[in-house]
Order: sequence, then structure tokens, then C-alpha cells
Amino acid sequence: MGRMTSDLAAQLRGVSLRVTRPRLAVLAALRDHPHVDTDTVIALVRADHPRVSHQAVYDVLRALTAAGLVRRIQPAGATARYESRVGDNHHHVVCRSCGAIADVDCAVGHAPCLTAADDHDFVIDEAEVVYWGTCPDCATARTAQ
Repeated sequence: MGRMTSDLAAQLRGVSLRVTRPRLAVLAALRDHPHVDTDTVIALVRADHPRVSHQAVYDVLRALTAAGLVRRIQPAGATARYESRVGDNHHHVVCRSCGAIADVDCAVGHAPCLTAADDHDFVIDEAEVVYWGTCPDCATARTAQ
């Protein structure tokens, strides 16, 4: 077991999940390809493990999300995507043209964006901000026309 694989196995054990080949494969795919949809995760996993079923990948994504090792994001009108960057309450920027997604660190406060102007006495534990715009590739293509 390589160092990367043992790190992924340790993550699974850390949340009391059994270490299985499909779970390791999904975590590795998301580590290497953030912001991918379910079909892409399935294709990435099956490239190395062709016998892993679609349903197994769905089940793994659900279990990893419930355990907090994977974050499911779904900007308005977009397909759900998954990423393995969790725990830092970062945000995303989405291209209106091609749908590309990139991480955006929040620069406000110690726990980013968790201090609302008026919390209405809620105990806030997560903030979700989505920036919308045009990615550099689409902007370049648009000006070249």
C-alpha cells in the first residue's frame, strides 16, 4: 500500500468506515479530480477497477458524504458535484458558460463567513457562497469571436 493509499485508508478509519477498494478508489478519484459529477467519478473508478458497479459508487459517495470525508456541492441549475476538500468552509466560483468550478477561499474572519450580520439566534456552522461569472477560457473565446 503506497503512502497516498495509506493516507486514504487512515481517513476512512478515522471516521470508523471499513477500508474497501471502492472507497479508496472514490477518495483517490476525488483527490485527483475535484468538482466532478457522479458519472465522472464512476468512469474514473472503473478505469482502474472495472468490476466496481455503478450502484457501489453511488453507495460509497453517499457513505463518504455522510461521514464528512466528501462534500456534495450543487450550484443552482447545475449537476451535483463532489469534492474531497472538506472542513474549511471554502466557497466556489462557477462559469456560466462551460460550468467549470474552482475553489475560492474566504478571507473574512477566523472561521470563514460564519459570522452573519444578523444570525437570528441561529447557531451557524456552515456558510455557502457561490460566485457566478465567466472563466478565462470562455472569456477569451468570447472576445475572439
